[in-house]
Amino acid sequence: MLTDSQIWKALSRTDQLTLIAGPCVVETEKMCFEVARNLQKTCRKLGINYLFKASYDKANRSSSQSFRGPGMKQGLAVLAKIREELDLPIVTDVHSETQVAMAAEVADVLQIPAFLCRQTDLINASVATGKIVNIKKGQFLSPQEMGLVVKKAQAAGGKRVMITERGTTFGYNNLVADMRSIPIMKQFGVPVIFDATHSVQLPGAAGDRSGGMREMAPVLAKCAIAAGANALFIETHPNPDKALSDGPNMIPLAQMPKVLSDLLRIYEAAK
Repeated sequence: MLTDSQIWKALSRTDQLTLIAGPCVVETEKMCFEVARNLQKTCRKLGINYLFKASYDKANRSSSQSFRGPGMKQGLAVLAKIREELDLPIVTDVHSETQVAMAAEVADVLQIPAFLCRQTDLINASVATGKIVNIKKGQFLSPQEMGLVVKKAQAAGGKRVMITERGTTFGYNNLVADMRSIPIMKQFGVPVIFDATHSVQLPGAAGDRSGGMREMAPVLAKCAIAAGANALFIETHPNPDKALSDGPNMIPLAQMPKVLSDLLRIYEAAK
């Protein structure tokens, strides 16, 4: 297993592509292992650094009928098993200060969801664990404002903080990914990740759930690499049309080898 320092070095480096990827949420242990094993194999073949991501709980669903996940105890148990058996670093979301300590026992990277990126107590609790903390840029914030979020995290003692671009609200039920945000946010001196799949989400467009334009995710990922993103965040699923959360914007798992191969060529050219 990589140490925290080695994981941080991989996320910060500019000479090797890093991927944070997995299903939106833990649906079943079997599905998570299928995704993790497939991506691990592909990334090893291509020479891409890989971290597995899945959420144990999606606490920010608009509808009470939306699938949230198996819950903290069961979800973290699945993530811990993947970490141990596949020797993969784990990324997962935390939604409140009470979740942080337990999640930090399993996760190598604690992720602050975009809607919670200004929650001071949550940020402070997360950086206090000493873990790498990824703060996703709120859909309602400019890239310049994320500089204040970074300063807040660093003032609380955060030494390994990174930020993620995931699109900005553009009218109702739509997002736009402004590639200028990547070089702007890199000026803050922390790694900048690009979330290709949430950037093509259409929030609330399907009525009681979000829609999405998954075919555009590889396009935006290519643009982000050319713009200088340190790493990519991609959600993928064996059958997105049957996924229990965020299916419309997830890339089918079978397409990931081709997508990553294409992205790697652009990364090498940009480097």
